[in-house]
Formats: sequence, C-alpha cells, structure tokens
Amino acid sequence: MNEIIERKIKLLPTKSGVYVMKNKDGVVIYVGKAKSLKNRVSQYFRNSPKPSKVQAMVDNIDDFEYFITVSERDALALESNLIKKYQPHYNILLKDGKAFPYIAINMNDPFPKLQVLRRIGKAGYKYFGPYFAGLSAGEIVKTANSAFGLRTCNLKITENSVAKRECLNFFLGLCSAPCTKRVNKEEYAERVKKAINFLSGNDEEIESILTEKMTNAAENENFESAMMYRDRLKMVAKLKQRVVANLPKNVDKDVFAYVTDGLNGVITSMVIRGGKILGVINYPADDASLEEGQTLFNFILQYYENMLVPEEIILSHELEDEELLNSVLKRKVKFNYNPKGVNATLLNMAKENARDYLEKHIEKSKIKFANTLGALEKLKSALNLKNFPQRMECYDISHISGTNKVASMVVFKGGEPSKKDYRKFKIKKVQGSNDFASLQETLRRRLNRLKNLEGESFNEKPDLLIIDGGKGQLSSCQEILKESGLDIEMISLAKRIEEVFLPGQSEPILLKTGSAELKMLQRIRDEAHRFAITFHRNVRTTTQTHSELDNIKGLGVKKQAALLQAFGSVEEIKKAGVEELSVVPGIHEALAIEIKKYFSK
Repeated sequence: MNEIIERKIKLLPTKSGVYVMKNKDGVVIYVGKAKSLKNRVSQYFRNSPKPSKVQAMVDNIDDFEYFITVSERDALALESNLIKKYQPHYNILLKDGKAFPYIAINMNDPFPKLQVLRRIGKAGYKYFGPYFAGLSAGEIVKTANSAFGLRTCNLKITENSVAKRECLNFFLGLCSAPCTKRVNKEEYAERVKKAINFLSGNDEEIESILTEKMTNAAENENFESAMMYRDRLKMVAKLKQRVVANLPKNVDKDVFAYVTDGLNGVITSMVIRGGKILGVINYPADDASLEEGQTLFNFILQYYENMLVPEEIILSHELEDEELLNSVLKRKVKFNYNPKGVNATLLNMAKENARDYLEKHIEKSKIKFANTLGALEKLKSALNLKNFPQRMECYDISHISGTNKVASMVVFKGGEPSKKDYRKFKIKKVQGSNDFASLQETLRRRLNRLKNLEGESFNEKPDLLIIDGGKGQLSSCQEILKESGLDIEMISLAKRIEEVFLPGQSEPILLKTGSAELKMLQRIRDEAHRFAITFHRNVRTTTQTHSELDNIKGLGVKKQAALLQAFGSVEEIKKAGVEELSVVPGIHEALAIEIKKYFSK
C-alpha cells in the first residue's frame, strides 16, 4: 500500500457510497459500493488472507476515489452507471442486449394472441419464460396456436367488428376465426385460458388435442397436416422431458450457483417455470468482490434488468443485503440458502454445471487475456508507451478518386472492440484525393469534440491514437495533435511490411510477426478499414440514388415524376424552356422559372 492510499483510507467517511479503484496508468479496474466506505475499502488493504482474484486486483491498485451517496439505493445506481461506463476488468460484466425471448399475452385485448417478445414490462401483459437452451419460444407459440386455435394476425378485433372473410389459417384448422365471429368473446377467452394453462406447465390437455387432430388428419389422408401435428407433439414431448420430479407444476423459481477456484469463477443460472427446467446457462464471473455473496448480489442486479423475477430464488451463498435487493427488484422474493429435497437437488445440479464449465473456461480465459490485456501490456512495453493503452482509437479514410470521402473512428477498450463508441465522418472541406488533409480534418473534429465534451464517445480521452498509414500520415496528424494542446500518444501502422512509426523517430519499429501485440494493432487497423469502406459504400449508394431535382425548392416527388414522364430524363429537363416546363401538370410558371434558374447556374 502506497502513502497516497494510506492517507486516503484514514480520511474515508463511514457513510454509504461508491469507490473506484485505479491502476498506475489511471485505468479504472474495479468499481464497488459500500454501506460504510471506510470499512469496505479498508478491508482490501488489510494483511488478512484474500482470494487470489482479490489479491491480484489489490496488487494493481495505485489510487482510488470515492463518491458519497444519500442512500445505498443511490450507491447501487451510481455503481451500475460507472461499471457500464468504465467496464472495469475486475467487475462482473453481463453483455448489454442479452435478452431472452418470452411469450406474452395482452390481457387487455378482447381477442389476444400469443407474441414472442424480448422486452418485458408492458402494462396488462402476462409473460411466460424466458425460453433458451434448445427451447424455441416461436415453436411453442405455434404448438399452442395449432391446438387452441388462437389468432396470429394483427387485425384489431372488437366485439362489434366483422372481417369480410376468414384467412387461410381458419381453413387449415389453425385459427378459430374470431375476426368473423366464428367464436364469440367468451368462447375465445376459454381457448386463451387453455393456452395459459399449457404455458403454465400443464401438458395433458394439449397433448390430447394434438393427438386427436393428428389422427383425424391421417384418417382423412391429409398427411401434410398430420405431419405438422406430429411435429407439434414432439415439442410437447421435449417440454415434458424437462419436468422436475416431485416439483408442483405451478412452481416458478431460479437457481444460482457460484463456483470459484479463487482466481476464476462461474455463476450458473437455472430457470424453472411451471415445474420445468426451461434452461441452464453459465456466466464467467470475473469479479473481485471480497465475499461470494457480494459477487452473487452484483450478478443478480444485472441479471434481472430485463428478466422476470420469480417468487423464490435458490442460492449457493448468502446475499449481503436481501432487503436492498428486494427494493431494487420491486418484489418480495424468498431467498433460499439451505434448500432441502428437490430444491437441494436443483442446486447441486447447478453447481455441477458450474464446476464443469469452470474447468473449460479457465483455459479460454488464459487465451483471452493473452490476446487482449496481455497483448496491450506487451504493446506498451514494445513501443515504450507512457500509458497503458486501455482505450485505443484508430482512423482510416475511404474514397474513390477523391469522391464521397469518409473517415472511420474505431475504438478498442481493454483490447476488445467497443462498437457503441465507433464513429464515422463525412469529409467536408478537403478537395480531391488528399488522404493527409482528410485525416487532419477528421482528427481536428474529433479532438475539438473532446475538448468541448461533445457526445458520449467523444468525451472519453483515448490513451493511444492509431493512424492507418506511414510516416507522412503520422506527421500530418501530429500537427493537429500539437495544435489541440492535448497530451495523447500517437502511432501509425504502415500496411506494406507492418511498420510501426512513432513521432520523432526516423526509423520504424518492426514488431515480431505473429506476436500478440502486432495482431492487436492489425485487428484494430483492419476493423477501421472495414468500417470506413462500409460507410463509404453506403454514402456512395445514397449519392447515386439522389436526383438533382431533389435540390429544387417546391419540387416534390409527384412533380418530379411528372417532369420525368414528360421529358424522359433530367438532361432533357435541363434543356427545356420555361414555357415547355409550364405545360407539365403541377408545374406553374413560377416553379418553371425556379427550375430553369437552378439549371442555368
């Protein structure tokens, strides 16, 4: 522990808040919350034994800062925002956008249908799921519809509305046609009730219905329909295979098992709905929390951001603050740490999954580290960089003979692409094919936005700027960097023999072929090239479909079509006089004069 940290610990308040740990390069490596900042932060620096993962993190701490909050709830919110912003290496990070499918029914609709949704929370909707690990929500919906005749259309059906005729699904026996009042509201509601009963875990009725329909179709030599019902029965059989013995059919619960070897960890999540195991999924838990329960707490907060919370959660370790977690989840949950009987069996099953995954994950983690953070460490050393290149930005230009010039800005954080931070530029001021000037314009605009704190991605200062090109490109971009007054390291990578140029050095550096650090630079350079080419292609396509007529004020789509129909092409319109233009339907004299004036420039 250095003197700065020792002094700061003595001054820590006993209030709730959030602490941010940084390494010697100023990179945020861990974010945590605490009821008492003084007690929690002090624990990390005591000489007591710690898990290997925690000790590895502590060994890298060079400084920390903290934020006092009004309540623990506020601390949770701030912690979550900071983790998303900095993506620290020693925090659990569930990938954004990972939303499993649910089956939803709008109970406010007089004639509801089954829908597959990945976002939950709509008022009046009833949800079932999530479905994953070999179970298709779409196939389950088709199975329920084929048995109970629920509609699949988007028609707005009311008790008074009547459609002209039934759709094909009715004649195939797949819809009860509420649109033409083949069934009334009460009869349709009974069908919905049966579908809900099936989705809640009761399979007997749907199996009986589908078997009867398959038999009837076969007897009537409608073999195509019979095969369809047979496939639907296979889906029911797959669901029945997931029934947990001795567990009631109306039971919903989740199971979480955390297994760690001290350095690496895995959390296995098991979802049980309607007495069935809908899925099991494993999450690497690279978290430097002091206790296992704290790690599970941090994980569960992220896990339920877009997941339904069940009545009961079975856990391998006791959570640090149930009351706080319940307030965030907005539901009173029964947390079970000492399960008996079938619940104990479920937890043991989750633990076995976690142990098995951990053995395989350790080797993958080593490879990932070598290709990301390990590669960055080697890059810092090989190029003698002042700062650890946590955030790298790479720039490339794309055009064809100086037309439709664009630039790309690609961002890597911790050695991995951060696509939400990618940005693209249209070159506005450079004439002709001048890559040097185009790079200068791009960099000037980017650095000005950093200085003015404009935009989420532009606000964050890069540790390393990478220019696609040789010594000339680097030199021209260095002029802009000096002009900005910002202290940021910059290099360029020339593609011919993969030479790395540094400012002020006449000779390039040749990194070892096939080395992790060279591959890292190649990855970000190639990604910038791909991103620039894709953007240029899109701009070129848009330009080609743009008509000069779009630039004339008062000339809408219909009038443009009338002119083209009358004259055949834009070139012929240019040659026409005011009188000829005025003859065209919709083109009055004033507009004809405006058209002629535009093409006479």
